[in-house]
Parts: sequence; C-alpha cells; structure tokens
Amino acid sequence: MHIHILGICGTFMGSLACLAKELGHRVTGSDQNVYPPMSTQLEQLGIELISGYDPSQLDPAPDLVVIGNALSRGNPAVEAVLERGLPYTSGPEWLRQHVLPGKWVLAVSGTHGKTTTASMLAWILEYAQMSPGFLIGGVTQNFPVSARLGDTPFFVIEADEYDSAFFDKRSKFVHYQPRTLIINNMEFDHADIFDALADIQRQFHHLVRTVPASGRIIYPANVAAIEDTIAKGCWSETVTTGEQGEWQCTNLQADGSQFAVCQGGQQHAVVDWGLSGQHNVDNALAAILAARHVGVTPEIAAAALSEFKGVKRRMECIADTHSIKVYDDFAHHPTAIQTTLAGLRAKVGDGKIIAVIEPRSNTMRMGVHKDNLAAACVDADDVLWYQPPDTDWDLADVIKHSPVPAKLYRDLNAIIHDALALAEANCHIVIMSNGGFGGLHGRLVEQLNKHAL
Repeated sequence: MHIHILGICGTFMGSLACLAKELGHRVTGSDQNVYPPMSTQLEQLGIELISGYDPSQLDPAPDLVVIGNALSRGNPAVEAVLERGLPYTSGPEWLRQHVLPGKWVLAVSGTHGKTTTASMLAWILEYAQMSPGFLIGGVTQNFPVSARLGDTPFFVIEADEYDSAFFDKRSKFVHYQPRTLIINNMEFDHADIFDALADIQRQFHHLVRTVPASGRIIYPANVAAIEDTIAKGCWSETVTTGEQGEWQCTNLQADGSQFAVCQGGQQHAVVDWGLSGQHNVDNALAAILAARHVGVTPEIAAAALSEFKGVKRRMECIADTHSIKVYDDFAHHPTAIQTTLAGLRAKVGDGKIIAVIEPRSNTMRMGVHKDNLAAACVDADDVLWYQPPDTDWDLADVIKHSPVPAKLYRDLNAIIHDALALAEANCHIVIMSNGGFGGLHGRLVEQLNKHAL
C-alpha cells in the first residue's frame, strides 16, 4: 500500500511514518518545511520527502492519505484530497487500526514530560529484555529511531491531548486504549483548541474511561486537576506518587542526580543517573511504576535508568566550548521553563545561567501564559527574550516584571551578540524553543567556537 503523509516532519507524524515503513508500506510525505531531526531520520529510512503542499504530490493517487493535525481546510493538498475523494484518515486513528490491536499499550500523558517519560519507560522495558514497540514524539538517544513495532505485545506511546485532525477534534490519546496509563500532570495549555482547563479535563476523562478494569492509572497525589478528573469516574486500579502518594522519591543528591524509590517508607531501589531536576525525578518514578505493572522490578528499572541518555532537545548539551555549555531545550510552558531552570540551578550551583527564550507555541503566541513567564525564570542570571514576529502581544511587560536582568529582542543577531558578551567561564546558555529558532542554536555555537580560537 502507498501511504502519503501530510505534515510528515512533525515528531508524531514522522514517528508514525517509521511504523508504516516497518509494516512494509511504501511511505511518502510532505511538510511546509522539511527539517531535521525528523527529516534526517526519515531520509535514512528511504522515505521520500516533498517540501510544500502542491496537489501534484497526489499524482498518481496514493492508496491512503494520513493528514496531520497541523493542516486545515484551505491547505492545497487537503483540498485536493477532499475534491478527488481520496481515502484519508488521522494519524491516531491509523495507529488504532493498524498498530495497536492486540497490544498492551502503556500510554504517557500530561501537560509536561511526556516525551522524556515515554523514552524512559521504553528504555526500561528494552533493558529488561522485553523488546517493546514504541512511538515517541521526539528523538530518544537510547534508540536509533523514534518509533518501532517491537517484538512483544508491549507498546509505549506518548499520549498527547492535542486534537487528532481538522475533521476529528478529539484528543489524540482517546484512540489508544491503554492498559497502563501515566498522567504526569495537568495544566491549561493549547489555548488554540481549548477554552479552559475544564475542557482539557473532559478529554482526559474520556481517556480514563478507556482503561480496562484490570488496567492501572499512575498519577501524582494532591494535584487538584487530576484528582477532580479521576473523581468523575474511574474503573481501574490507581497508583499515586509524590509526598502524599503511595510511592515517593527521596533525593540523595539535591540536584536529583541520585534518589531512592520508596513505598510507604520502604526503599526499593536507588537511581544514580546523568539527569537532574525534580521534574525528571518525578518522570522517572512514573516510568518505574508503569514498568512495574508489566513485571519489571524497581531494581531493574533503576539499573536501566542509570544508562538512560535522555532525549534530543530536552536539556541536550549541544556544545561545550572553553567551559561554556550550550543546551537545547523544548520548554513551551511557564512550568516547563521553571522546572528546567530550577533543575539546572540545583546542578550547577553558583554557575552563571543565561536563558534564551522564544515563546513560540500557539498558546504562548496568544499571550495566555504571559503573567507567569517572568517568575518562571527566577533561577537564571540573565534572560534574553525573543519576540516572534507573529505573536499577538508585546513581551515588554515580561521584561518589566522580571526578577532577574532581562532584555527583549526582535533580531537574532543581536541575541547572539549579547549572549556572547554575557558568557564567561563555567557559564550555561539554555536555548528554549519548541521550534527551530531561526537556526540560532547552530549560529551561536559557531560564534562561540570562533571566539574561542
């Protein structure tokens, strides 16, 4: 079968393309901009990529078109699919029909940490020789690909609450029918499709409804939004985490680089690993407990995590030049920014932290989180904010209320110039964006290397 994917370079759709290719289909795809890291992975798999959405890409007609949720009516390729009556579906629905039947699905949901937690869980199962399938919305460093079918019934999936397609406004995750479900956290996000937190809770409860009675739902205790959602009706076993939960982590190192996994005061395992930050400790505990549901002991899970290498674009150190480290991070929400910077501060102590931030997500561009952005950066020494040209609001108020020195930019060259001026030995530059940031990452590293010569 020839499957053509519209919006193929997104992390979800690109991973789906890997699975379709592994199933033996001929896979092609297009995107507005064909860009790495996903384009690199797809090209290595021999998947033909087309830049743009000219309807000619549908000649001759594919057997099926899978339409990504970033595309809407008015897109030339979408209009051609509808006009010609070509068979089409959404990515989540294609997975439900062709990949997930008969699988023990372990789904990782929540506002933050889905990619990292799903990567941890897949690696724990791999380490335990359970050869899981997985689909992860990012490029994990423990596997050569972001998705595979696997050799056993176990399948780990990053379960996103974003909508499925322009013709299916349900959250992606309602298609997955998990037996093991992690809900990491729950906050208001995706303001382009949700009007309030209650709308998000409704979608999460649809997900809870699909977990069988023999299934298990893992979530942090004393998070009101989650507990209210569970209270609407839950038919599955639940396991809670956190200080008031059934399972806890006791930090043996302040930065989270070593911690103990405990149940009711009894220590089950110690994790000693390369990650840091309380958010990653929380992610790890959820992954350990999800793996426990399919028979992996906390001791084996802890040993696996000691070899966990992280995920690209999640505090990925992309350069270390003369004691100046540059990190690429995907942070797209004030909470993600705050926890990431807090984790780095705990790790580096008094070392200088420069945060370079592009508020690029749809919700950020709408200004929904603007009142919380300044305080989110309290652990940085300097913050360089970029004003994307198509944002609906002015970031000047964020600068005005910043608890640390901050400056607003509309020019990337000026950001690079000032970042270089602020940098010093034992300094950490964290670039935060859920997009390409105009190539700023590579340009900054190039200039750092030149200055170091």
